[in-house]
Amino acid sequence: MAEAHQAVGFRPSLTSDAGEVELSAPMLQEIYLSGLRSWKRHLSRFWNDFLTGVFPASPLSWLFLFSAIQLAWFLQLDPSLGLMEKIKELLPDWGGQHHRLRGVLAAALFASCLWGALIFTLHVALRLLLSYHGWLLQPHGATSSRTKTWLALVHIFSGRHPMLFSYQRSLPRQPVPSVQDTVRKYLESVRPVLSDEDFDWTAALAREFLRLQASLLQWYLQLKSWWASNYVSDWWEEFVYLRSRNSLMVNSNYYMMDFLYVTPTPVQAARAGNAVHALLLYRHRLNRQEILPTLLMGMRPLCSAQYEKIFNTTRIPGVHKDHIRHLRDSRHVAVFHRGRFFRVGTHTQSGLLSPRALEQQFQRILDDPSPACPHEEHLAALTAAPRDMWAQVRRSLKTQAQEALEAVEGAAFFVSLDSEPAGLTREDPAASLDAYAHALLAGRGHDRWFDKSFSLIVFSNGKLGLSVEHSWADCPISGHMWEFTLATECFQLGYAADGHCKGHPDLSLPQPQRLHWDLPDKIHLSISLALRGAKTLSGNIDCHVFPFSHFGKSFIKRWHLSSDSFIQMALQLAYFRDRGQFCLTYESTMTRLFLEGRTETVRSCTREACNFVRAMEDKEKTDPQCLALFRLAVDKHQALLKAAMSGQGVDRHLFALYIVSQFLHLQSPFLDQVHSEQWQLATSQIPVQQIHLFDAHSYPDYVSSGGGFGPADDHGYGVSYIFMGDDVITFHISSKKSSTRTDSHRLGQHIEDALLDVAALFQEGQRLKRRGLGEDDSGHSRDSLPCHTRGSRAPTTATNF
Repeated sequence: MAEAHQAVGFRPSLTSDAGEVELSAPMLQEIYLSGLRSWKRHLSRFWNDFLTGVFPASPLSWLFLFSAIQLAWFLQLDPSLGLMEKIKELLPDWGGQHHRLRGVLAAALFASCLWGALIFTLHVALRLLLSYHGWLLQPHGATSSRTKTWLALVHIFSGRHPMLFSYQRSLPRQPVPSVQDTVRKYLESVRPVLSDEDFDWTAALAREFLRLQASLLQWYLQLKSWWASNYVSDWWEEFVYLRSRNSLMVNSNYYMMDFLYVTPTPVQAARAGNAVHALLLYRHRLNRQEILPTLLMGMRPLCSAQYEKIFNTTRIPGVHKDHIRHLRDSRHVAVFHRGRFFRVGTHTQSGLLSPRALEQQFQRILDDPSPACPHEEHLAALTAAPRDMWAQVRRSLKTQAQEALEAVEGAAFFVSLDSEPAGLTREDPAASLDAYAHALLAGRGHDRWFDKSFSLIVFSNGKLGLSVEHSWADCPISGHMWEFTLATECFQLGYAADGHCKGHPDLSLPQPQRLHWDLPDKIHLSISLALRGAKTLSGNIDCHVFPFSHFGKSFIKRWHLSSDSFIQMALQLAYFRDRGQFCLTYESTMTRLFLEGRTETVRSCTREACNFVRAMEDKEKTDPQCLALFRLAVDKHQALLKAAMSGQGVDRHLFALYIVSQFLHLQSPFLDQVHSEQWQLATSQIPVQQIHLFDAHSYPDYVSSGGGFGPADDHGYGVSYIFMGDDVITFHISSKKSSTRTDSHRLGQHIEDALLDVAALFQEGQRLKRRGLGEDDSGHSRDSLPCHTRGSRAPTTATNF
């Protein structure tokens, strides 16, 4: 979500905390270290992953195989064709009385070798099957006989009852695309936004790159792809996120909202108690790998590697590069309220605290009248400061307040009990939603610990929210956790009639531990500077959230269209109406079809999309003509999306080539040009992954309202959207107030108009078809539509609330 800002802002220098000359390190050494890091991750979880390692087989299958061999041996049959006798000869001779024992050991060793060979064969077969992407490239709704055969084979080799990480060893590695194809696709993507002169210049740079440098850089990438788990993901994490020196707030975090129309309880401590308990239940299931792996089409597994760092994780600042610190376990949460920090234990010897006991602990914090110590109230603003500044201050803080700092950084996650209400209000629905989004994205600049993997925010009226740091994982991972949390705390844990958590308080629990910070005088100025910068950055963000309820996913599906492509084309139309020009558009999609895959960019501003937009703005064009161009644009977008998902995207390949060129000291004007691009429209769809947890028909208001992120460019927009059920789409828009070119509310207006205009094309086409005129009739323009014409915009849902 927030990755577009980081993607254009990463530093081209490859300095490290150890010094300034890591650029001189041999490229082969860097590839070796990438592979070494991959193997260390695999070895560190060897014992925990034994069951998933033998999947799709099981330990019982070894016992069955061993028993079958013993039975055959008893019947004087030798299924090993003499191998067990050879094994017996190699075993020590313990005397005649142990002859039977040697036979049993030989059978066990042979069974283990045969079992291991069978498991390896299953892994290889499944990996080969999962490397097939023909099913992804087929037209929507069409399934070829080849794909049906593939599905049947995957079903056979996938086993039963998979755990979260069961498929990890069977996932294929992300392929390195052809450099010629990547450059060709890149030039095609920038053609709509460049003048003829600029395009010719860029094409000349591309030809020079292909002639002089591409083959060498590509060779190193191929080498890395054979050795490391993923040829790009570790560099993406390091150079795009961890080496960025910008503030994490707005630039590298995103937010997730609560239910839009309902709040299960107005009791702040009770909502916090249930939410924390639900989050820790999710962690328990995660540790036991009881969370089911995500399957596309109910069959194709996605990589689950990013789930490992959801909890007990902190991004530690460094002078030149941050690092991610992940603990195996943590039995407390860090809580912030009215400028004070607390440590709240989450477990006793008997296990996880009940929701009512957690509510009691949070209520004790809310009732605590003690004031914040000097400068303690604004201490967390340091986590919103530039990373090099925070790294230097943290060194002093670690020596003076090590225990308190460790309690925060070593917590399972961070909880902020805000003193203000938030959420949708009847008095001013539009402004209240905007303020809600702003509070989650930036807060007041000093009431979130932005280094934590995520912060749970509980407002005074019981409304919830999540602020997520981006480096450790992408939005679908935190979104999966958030869906489970909302469903569990509301539908499974529930609340008593008086709004409190169910159950009884535990008066024997000790009081929450107040954290004390011995802040040296020399960091007081740093806190003040960080607070000033955080407030400036926070005050510059313009957030706008609105639910669009005129139609939703069901209407789009009725026309056999991709809902995501439909929205993307509407966004192109809206942006053109807002700015009068086209721009590079960043849409994030996942590459988790591959081992340790993260994201890829879909460049949604295509030539086909531009043709559609121009037709919509041309009054001489008829509806059938616009509709035909719209379908062409949607088809093109779908082709780009599927190519990106199958590892044939543009941007991650060019990024990796750029990193290799920096290691090798090779100057490439073409790659420099690619790196300097600005994304003035960054977009992302928030997926709904666990529909079964919510009953949209019985409880239509209990659906997630999605989340948002900051703009990728100072003069650009950040737009995210989520399909709430079948009939509502919620949009989250951000921009910077300092820009005279952008206005989040103005773009929101254009988005609503664009959606209605596009929908009107289909409605008019259907009306003409019913009248028997056909969609090729040229006598009807959009201005004659009875349902919606330009200038007849309907008010937003939020305004009508």
